[in-house]
Amino acid sequence: MKGSQTIVIKCGGSIVNELTSSFFQSVKALVEEGNSVVVVHGGGPDIEQMLKKLKIESEFVDGLRKTSEDVLDVVTMVLSGKVNKNLVTMLQQHELKPVGLSGCDGMLLETEAINTEKLGYVGEVVHVNSHLLTELTASNYVPVLSSIGVNKKGQRFNVNADLAAGAVAQALQAEKLLFVTDVQGVLVDGDLMEELTKADIDELIEDGVIYGGMIPKVQAASEALSNTLNEVHIISGKHSFVNENGHMVGTAIKHEKGGNKNDECFISNVSTIGSSY
Repeated sequence: MKGSQTIVIKCGGSIVNELTSSFFQSVKALVEEGNSVVVVHGGGPDIEQMLKKLKIESEFVDGLRKTSEDVLDVVTMVLSGKVNKNLVTMLQQHELKPVGLSGCDGMLLETEAINTEKLGYVGEVVHVNSHLLTELTASNYVPVLSSIGVNKKGQRFNVNADLAAGAVAQALQAEKLLFVTDVQGVLVDGDLMEELTKADIDELIEDGVIYGGMIPKVQAASEALSNTLNEVHIISGKHSFVNENGHMVGTAIKHEKGGNKNDECFISNVSTIGSSY
Protein backbone atom coordinates (compact mmCIF):
# COMPACT_ATOMS: atom_id res chain seq x y z
CA MET A 1 0.00 0.00 0.00
CA LYS A 2 1.34 3.41 -0.90
CA GLY A 3 2.02 5.88 1.88
CA SER A 4 0.58 9.35 2.47
CA GLN A 5 -3.00 8.11 2.61
CA THR A 6 -5.51 8.88 5.34
CA ILE A 7 -6.91 5.68 6.79
CA VAL A 8 -9.71 5.47 9.36
CA ILE A 9 -9.94 2.23 11.33
CA LYS A 10 -13.21 1.38 13.08
CA CYS A 11 -12.96 -1.21 15.87
CA GLY A 12 -16.30 -2.58 17.01
CA GLY A 13 -17.02 -3.55 20.59
CA SER A 14 -17.20 -7.24 19.72
CA ILE A 15 -13.56 -7.33 18.58
CA VAL A 16 -11.89 -4.57 20.58
CA ASN A 17 -10.88 -6.92 23.42
CA GLU A 18 -9.65 -9.62 21.00
CA LEU A 19 -7.25 -7.60 18.86
CA THR A 20 -3.99 -9.48 18.36
CA SER A 21 -0.36 -8.44 18.14
CA SER A 22 -0.51 -9.20 14.38
CA PHE A 23 -3.28 -6.64 14.00
CA PHE A 24 -1.30 -3.94 15.80
CA GLN A 25 1.80 -4.77 13.75
CA SER A 26 -0.27 -4.08 10.63
CA VAL A 27 -1.37 -0.72 12.05
CA LYS A 28 2.27 0.05 12.80
CA ALA A 29 3.23 -0.85 9.22
CA LEU A 30 0.64 1.60 7.87
CA VAL A 31 2.04 4.42 10.01
CA GLU A 32 5.66 3.59 9.14
CA GLU A 33 4.77 3.78 5.44
CA GLY A 34 3.74 7.40 5.95
CA ASN A 35 -0.02 6.96 6.21
CA SER A 36 -2.14 9.00 8.61
CA VAL A 37 -4.17 6.64 10.79
CA VAL A 38 -7.19 7.49 12.96
CA VAL A 39 -8.91 4.86 15.10
CA VAL A 40 -12.61 5.09 16.04
CA HIS A 41 -14.05 2.54 18.45
CA GLY A 42 -17.22 1.34 20.10
CA GLY A 43 -17.61 -0.94 23.10
CA GLY A 44 -21.06 -2.52 23.22
CA PRO A 45 -20.24 -5.70 25.21
CA ASP A 46 -18.32 -3.75 27.87
CA ILE A 47 -21.18 -1.25 28.14
CA GLU A 48 -23.71 -4.06 28.49
CA GLN A 49 -21.62 -5.70 31.21
CA MET A 50 -21.36 -2.48 33.21
CA LEU A 51 -25.07 -1.69 32.85
CA LYS A 52 -25.92 -5.13 34.24
CA LYS A 53 -23.43 -4.70 37.07
CA LEU A 54 -25.00 -1.36 38.01
CA LYS A 55 -28.53 -2.75 37.44
CA ILE A 56 -29.40 -0.04 34.92
CA GLU A 57 -31.97 -1.11 32.36
CA SER A 58 -31.38 -0.47 28.68
CA GLU A 59 -33.13 -1.37 25.44
CA PHE A 60 -32.49 -1.20 21.71
CA VAL A 61 -34.74 0.69 19.32
CA ASP A 62 -34.15 0.29 15.58
CA GLY A 63 -30.70 -1.15 16.30
CA LEU A 64 -29.62 1.77 18.50
CA ARG A 65 -29.27 1.71 22.29
CA LYS A 66 -31.93 3.97 23.82
CA THR A 67 -29.86 6.22 26.03
CA SER A 68 -31.17 7.80 29.24
CA GLU A 69 -29.01 10.07 31.40
CA ASP A 70 -27.94 7.09 33.52
CA VAL A 71 -27.12 4.99 30.47
CA LEU A 72 -25.23 7.91 28.91
CA ASP A 73 -23.03 8.22 32.01
CA VAL A 74 -22.15 4.52 31.77
CA VAL A 75 -21.54 4.70 28.01
CA THR A 76 -19.22 7.69 28.49
CA MET A 77 -17.38 6.04 31.36
CA VAL A 78 -16.84 2.74 29.55
CA LEU A 79 -16.04 4.06 26.07
CA SER A 80 -13.90 7.06 26.99
CA GLY A 81 -12.41 5.32 30.01
CA LYS A 82 -11.84 1.57 29.99
CA VAL A 83 -12.09 0.77 26.27
CA ASN A 84 -10.25 3.86 25.04
CA LYS A 85 -7.36 3.51 27.45
CA ASN A 86 -7.02 -0.22 26.77
CA LEU A 87 -6.66 0.54 23.06
CA VAL A 88 -4.18 3.34 23.74
CA THR A 89 -2.10 1.06 25.95
CA MET A 90 -2.00 -1.72 23.35
CA LEU A 91 -0.95 0.69 20.60
CA GLN A 92 1.80 2.06 22.84
CA GLN A 93 3.05 -1.47 23.48
CA HIS A 94 3.59 -1.74 19.73
CA GLU A 95 5.72 1.44 19.64
CA LEU A 96 3.03 3.71 18.23
CA LYS A 97 2.08 7.18 19.50
CA PRO A 98 -1.64 6.98 20.32
CA VAL A 99 -3.66 9.83 21.82
CA GLY A 100 -6.91 8.82 23.50
CA LEU A 101 -9.80 11.19 22.84
CA SER A 102 -13.55 11.31 22.93
CA GLY A 103 -15.76 13.12 20.46
CA CYS A 104 -16.28 15.75 23.18
CA ASP A 105 -12.62 16.77 23.22
CA GLY A 106 -12.08 19.85 21.09
CA MET A 107 -15.63 19.40 19.76
CA LEU A 108 -14.24 16.58 17.63
CA LEU A 109 -17.70 15.17 16.99
CA GLU A 110 -20.31 17.91 17.09
CA THR A 111 -23.55 16.01 17.46
CA GLU A 112 -27.28 16.62 17.47
CA ALA A 113 -30.07 14.39 18.77
CA ILE A 114 -31.66 11.98 16.31
CA ASN A 115 -34.99 11.66 18.13
CA THR A 116 -34.93 12.52 21.83
CA GLU A 117 -38.39 11.15 22.56
CA LYS A 118 -37.70 7.82 20.86
CA LEU A 119 -33.97 7.29 21.52
CA GLY A 120 -32.99 9.65 24.33
CA TYR A 121 -29.41 10.91 24.11
CA VAL A 122 -28.49 9.21 20.86
CA GLY A 123 -27.01 11.55 18.29
CA GLU A 124 -25.77 11.93 14.74
CA VAL A 125 -22.60 13.79 13.82
CA VAL A 126 -23.13 17.13 12.08
CA HIS A 127 -19.54 18.43 12.15
CA VAL A 128 -16.06 16.98 12.61
CA ASN A 129 -13.10 18.99 13.89
CA SER A 130 -10.78 17.55 11.27
CA HIS A 131 -8.19 20.24 11.95
CA LEU A 132 -7.37 18.76 15.37
CA LEU A 133 -7.10 15.25 13.92
CA THR A 134 -4.83 16.31 11.06
CA GLU A 135 -2.63 18.28 13.46
CA LEU A 136 -2.13 15.12 15.50
CA THR A 137 -1.51 12.80 12.55
CA ALA A 138 0.91 15.31 11.03
CA SER A 139 3.02 14.83 14.18
CA ASN A 140 2.82 11.03 13.77
CA TYR A 141 0.27 10.59 16.53
CA VAL A 142 -2.56 8.08 16.15
CA PRO A 143 -5.83 9.62 17.45
CA VAL A 144 -7.98 6.98 19.19
CA LEU A 145 -11.51 8.31 19.27
CA SER A 146 -14.44 7.01 21.34
CA SER A 147 -17.87 7.52 19.78
CA ILE A 148 -19.22 10.07 22.26
CA GLY A 149 -20.41 13.34 20.73
CA VAL A 150 -21.40 16.72 22.12
CA ASN A 151 -23.48 19.69 20.99
CA LYS A 152 -22.66 23.37 21.34
CA LYS A 153 -24.60 23.51 24.61
CA GLY A 154 -22.36 20.86 26.15
CA GLN A 155 -24.87 17.99 26.00
CA ARG A 156 -23.18 14.64 25.39
CA PHE A 157 -24.60 11.99 23.04
CA ASN A 158 -24.10 8.31 22.40
CA VAL A 159 -23.10 7.93 18.73
CA ASN A 160 -23.15 4.71 16.71
CA ALA A 161 -19.47 3.88 16.13
CA ASP A 162 -20.01 2.85 12.50
CA LEU A 163 -21.58 6.22 11.71
CA ALA A 164 -18.95 8.09 13.74
CA ALA A 165 -16.18 6.39 11.76
CA GLY A 166 -17.94 7.17 8.50
CA ALA A 167 -18.29 10.81 9.49
CA VAL A 168 -14.61 11.06 10.40
CA ALA A 169 -13.58 9.39 7.13
CA GLN A 170 -15.78 11.78 5.14
CA ALA A 171 -14.49 14.88 6.90
CA LEU A 172 -10.84 13.85 6.53
CA GLN A 173 -11.46 12.84 2.89
CA ALA A 174 -9.89 9.52 3.82
CA GLU A 175 -8.80 7.19 1.05
CA LYS A 176 -9.79 4.13 3.08
CA LEU A 177 -12.13 3.17 5.91
CA LEU A 178 -11.48 -0.18 7.59
CA PHE A 179 -14.17 -2.05 9.53
CA VAL A 180 -12.41 -4.44 11.92
CA THR A 181 -14.24 -7.71 12.62
CA ASP A 182 -13.51 -11.19 13.96
CA VAL A 183 -13.22 -12.68 10.44
CA GLN A 184 -10.87 -11.91 7.54
CA GLY A 185 -13.68 -10.60 5.36
CA VAL A 186 -16.69 -11.88 3.45
CA LEU A 187 -16.46 -15.61 2.72
CA VAL A 188 -18.39 -17.33 -0.07
CA ASP A 189 -18.18 -21.14 0.00
CA GLY A 190 -15.13 -20.77 2.20
CA ASP A 191 -13.33 -18.45 -0.19
CA LEU A 192 -12.44 -14.87 0.76
CA MET A 193 -14.06 -12.32 -1.52
CA GLU A 194 -11.40 -9.70 -2.26
CA GLU A 195 -13.87 -7.20 -3.77
CA LEU A 196 -17.63 -6.66 -3.67
CA THR A 197 -19.99 -3.96 -4.90
CA LYS A 198 -23.27 -2.94 -3.29
CA ALA A 199 -25.14 -4.96 -5.92
CA ASP A 200 -23.03 -8.01 -5.05
CA ILE A 201 -23.82 -7.53 -1.37
CA ASP A 202 -27.57 -7.23 -1.94
CA GLU A 203 -27.54 -10.41 -4.03
CA LEU A 204 -25.47 -12.38 -1.51
CA ILE A 205 -27.77 -11.33 1.34
CA GLU A 206 -30.86 -12.28 -0.67
CA ASP A 207 -29.33 -15.68 -1.48
CA GLY A 208 -28.49 -16.29 2.19
CA VAL A 209 -24.75 -16.42 1.53
CA ILE A 210 -24.19 -13.39 3.73
CA TYR A 211 -26.18 -13.84 6.93
CA GLY A 212 -26.30 -13.13 10.64
CA GLY A 213 -23.88 -10.62 12.10
CA MET A 214 -22.11 -10.07 8.78
CA ILE A 215 -25.19 -8.39 7.28
CA PRO A 216 -24.97 -5.15 9.31
CA LYS A 217 -21.19 -5.06 8.77
CA VAL A 218 -21.40 -5.15 4.96
CA GLN A 219 -24.39 -2.82 4.90
CA ALA A 220 -22.55 -0.26 7.07
CA ALA A 221 -19.53 -0.57 4.78
CA SER A 222 -21.53 -0.04 1.59
CA GLU A 223 -23.48 2.87 3.09
CA ALA A 224 -20.23 4.65 4.00
CA LEU A 225 -19.18 4.87 0.34
CA SER A 226 -19.43 8.36 -1.10
CA ASN A 227 -18.08 10.60 -3.82
CA THR A 228 -14.87 11.00 -1.78
CA LEU A 229 -14.61 7.62 -0.03
CA ASN A 230 -14.25 4.99 -2.72
CA GLU A 231 -13.21 1.93 -0.73
CA VAL A 232 -14.33 0.44 2.57
CA HIS A 233 -12.53 -2.70 3.72
CA ILE A 234 -13.74 -5.42 6.05
CA ILE A 235 -10.69 -6.88 7.77
CA SER A 236 -9.81 -9.14 10.68
CA GLY A 237 -8.62 -7.93 14.08
CA LYS A 238 -7.20 -11.36 14.80
CA HIS A 239 -4.68 -11.50 11.97
CA SER A 240 -2.32 -9.27 10.03
CA PHE A 241 -4.34 -7.32 7.47
CA VAL A 242 -1.36 -6.11 5.43
CA ASN A 243 0.50 -8.87 3.56
CA GLU A 244 4.20 -9.06 2.71
CA ASN A 245 3.57 -7.15 -0.53
CA GLY A 246 1.90 -4.31 1.33
CA HIS A 247 -1.56 -5.15 0.05
CA MET A 248 -4.68 -5.09 2.21
CA VAL A 249 -6.04 -8.50 3.22
CA GLY A 250 -9.82 -8.60 3.52
CA THR A 251 -12.87 -7.68 1.48
CA ALA A 252 -12.96 -4.32 -0.30
CA ILE A 253 -16.42 -2.80 -0.71
CA LYS A 254 -16.36 -0.49 -3.73
CA HIS A 255 -18.62 1.56 -5.99
CA GLU A 256 -20.50 -0.28 -8.69
CA LYS A 257 -18.24 -1.30 -11.56
CA GLY A 258 -18.53 1.30 -14.28
CA GLY A 259 -20.64 3.55 -12.09
CA ASN A 260 -20.25 7.26 -11.64
CA LYS A 261 -18.56 7.90 -8.29
CA ASN A 262 -20.20 11.31 -8.09
CA ASP A 263 -23.69 9.96 -8.64
CA GLU A 264 -26.01 10.85 -5.76
CA CYS A 265 -26.80 7.18 -5.13
CA PHE A 266 -23.26 6.67 -3.89
CA ILE A 267 -23.36 9.45 -1.33
CA SER A 268 -23.79 8.06 2.16
CA ASN A 269 -25.93 9.40 4.95
CA VAL A 270 -22.86 11.10 6.41
CA SER A 271 -21.70 12.79 3.21
CA THR A 272 -23.02 16.18 4.34
CA ILE A 273 -20.77 16.18 7.41
CA GLY A 274 -18.92 19.45 7.72
CA SER A 275 -15.27 19.62 8.65
CA SER A 276 -12.85 22.30 9.77
CA TYR A 277 -9.48 22.73 8.17
